[in-house]
Amino acid sequence: MRRTALAVLLTAPLGMAGCASYAPVSPAFQQSIDAPYNLGSGDRVRVTVFGEDGLSNVYAVDKAGYVAFPLVGPVPARGRTPRELEAAIAAKLRGGYLNDPDVSVQVEQYRPFYIMGEVAAGGQYTYVPGMTVQNAVAIAGGYTPRAQQKTVDITRSVGGRILTGRVLASDLVLPGDTLYIRERLF
Repeated sequence: MRRTALAVLLTAPLGMAGCASYAPVSPAFQQSIDAPYNLGSGDRVRVTVFGEDGLSNVYAVDKAGYVAFPLVGPVPARGRTPRELEAAIAAKLRGGYLNDPDVSVQVEQYRPFYIMGEVAAGGQYTYVPGMTVQNAVAIAGGYTPRAQQKTVDITRSVGGRILTGRVLASDLVLPGDTLYIRERLF
């Protein structure tokens, strides 16, 4: 009898830890949702140089974080907003190529997000602006029968740091996020 009581007392905290679910993530994690979008490897941007059709095109941000732009060569893009990239390209074009370049940069295609764990088909998927965790799970074929459906772990790059937070299924996903759907205990 004493052994049974002792076993229950020792395993109760483990069972309660499994029941712990949602805890708010750090403020920096949540603030990244409202922050201006920073470009990264895998993004594709439409660069328009008004009056210069030969320079206007869709360019990829390469693995090193650069956009290979005609005439001026590689332009650093990783960590910059599209508006900052506009200014950088315009400044390089002013350096001996065009007098007063008018440059516009728009994100044509965002870098993918990743999903793994208890979903039908984990992997890499195309990001769509405004996507929630529920949308991402649907794209991955839905939850498996063993999936924890209320909360999800998201790993995200925030200000050069990699943060992981547990969020609700209704929270937003960002480009480059990795979602992990946990297995429920019961």
